[in-house]
Amino acid sequence: MTNPSDMTGGLPPELDYMFPGRPQDPEMRESTSFWLFEENGAFAFPRNGIEAQGAVWDRHRYDCNFAFPDGRVLRESTRADTIPSIGGNGRADVLGVGPLSFTCIEPFRKWRVAYEGEVYAGSVGQQIDRSFGIYADGGPYDHPRIPVAYEVELTMAAPAWVQDYRQEMLEGMTEQQRTDAGLMGYGYRIEQLFRGSGSLRIDGTTREFTSVGSRIHRQSVRPLAAFRGHCWQSCLFPDGRAFGYIAYPLREGETEADRYNIGYIVQDGRMYPAKARNIPFLRTIKPRGDDVSLELESEVGITRIAGTTELSTFHLGNAGMNGFHNQQGGVRYALDGMEAFGMIERSSPAELCTIAS
Repeated sequence: MTNPSDMTGGLPPELDYMFPGRPQDPEMRESTSFWLFEENGAFAFPRNGIEAQGAVWDRHRYDCNFAFPDGRVLRESTRADTIPSIGGNGRADVLGVGPLSFTCIEPFRKWRVAYEGEVYAGSVGQQIDRSFGIYADGGPYDHPRIPVAYEVELTMAAPAWVQDYRQEMLEGMTEQQRTDAGLMGYGYRIEQLFRGSGSLRIDGTTREFTSVGSRIHRQSVRPLAAFRGHCWQSCLFPDGRAFGYIAYPLREGETEADRYNIGYIVQDGRMYPAKARNIPFLRTIKPRGDDVSLELESEVGITRIAGTTELSTFHLGNAGMNGFHNQQGGVRYALDGMEAFGMIERSSPAELCTIAS
C-alpha cells in the first residue's frame, strides 16, 4: 500500500528529470508520453510521445495520435532534431524534439506538454482497412496534412505507479521473470494519472479544455524480441478513485499464477497492489463499442469496472510491435455510478484478431 503523501512511488524525485545528454549505452532509451482525454470525450490524444535512443540521440522519434468521436484520426510519426534537455535553470527538465516538448516543472507533481506542427488527417476506418498507416520508418505519404497546436499543464492526481527493474532489482528473479521485466524495460518506468488544463488549436479555432489522463516516463533498455502481446488500461474517476494494470498473455504451459499481471487500485488516496481478472485482450477490431470491462483483485476486494471503447486509433501489422495489431484509444469507464474517460492500449498477433463487419 502506498501512502498518499509519497507521490514518487518510492523513487528518488530526481529520477523524474531527463538524461542531461546522450547515454553511454546505445540501447538505452528515454521515453515520455501521455494519454489525454477531454473530460467530456470531445477529443483525445491517445498517446503523444517521444522515444529517445542513445544510438540516434540527435534525432528523436515522436508519435502523435489525435482521435474524435466521429471517427476522425490525426497522426504523425517521424524523427526530428532533438531539443537540448538542459535549460536556463541548469536542470535536465526537458525532453523535446522538433514540434513536441515535455517539461518536468516539479518531479512527480507537475508537467507541461506542448506541440505545434502538422499532422496527417484520416479516419479510424481507414486505419482498419490499412489505407491510413503512418510510421516513422515508412512513407512518403500523400494524405492531407493540417496544422495542430496545443499546450497543457498536467497536475498529478495520484501517486506514481512504478516498475523498478534496475539491475539491483533483478536479483532473485527467474529467467522467465527477467524476460517479462525486460519487455517492460530494464531500468525504471513511471506511470501517473493526472488532471490537466490547456488549449487546443485545430481547424482554425482555439478552445480551452480540462482533461484527465495518464503520463509515462521511462529510462530503460527494452528488448522486445520475446514480446507476445499485452493489455493495458487505466482511469481516474471523479471521486479520486483510480486503477491501472498491465498484463501479458499466458505463455504455452504457463499458469495464471505465473502470468505477468501487475496493477493497482487507488482508494481514499492510497494505492493498493492489484491483479486484473477477465482481461480484455485484443480480439475484435472495431472503431468503437468493444466491451473492455474488467475486474481487479486487491486488498480492498474485487473491484468491477465496466468499459466500452471510444476514440480509438489502430495500427495493424505494426512493425514496431513485432507485426502485431495494436490499438491505442479511449474507453468510457463506469464505477459505482460514476463515468470517466481513460486509456487502453492492446496488441495481439493478427491471427488472433477478427475485423468486425
